Amino acid sequence: MRKSLLAEFTAREGAEDEVAHLLREYARTVREEAGNLSFEVCTKASSPRAYLVFETYEDEAAFQRHLTARYAGPFNTALAPLIEEAASNLTFLNPEF
Repeated sequence: MRKSLLAEFTAREGAEDEVAHLLREYARTVREEAGNLSFEVCTKASSPRAYLVFETYEDEAAFQRHLTARYAGPFNTALAPLIEEAASNLTFLNPEF
């Protein structure tokens, strides 16, 4: 069964360019992962510092491989001081159709 989630966070004021750069590079890498079906990065039209990242993986195993990829930890470590929240807020989703 597919594994989908929405990650939400807000770039700190002044860190917008650095967050965008990190996400651009990370998205490119994640999209090449075996089992990744989608990694879409958006900002809210009403709040361009607020990011929403929609991710879909083939199954739980593909998601677990994503979590343990060698570049995942360094990305999260680099992102943490650049966002307002302590970490990304994750919402796991169930496919309906």
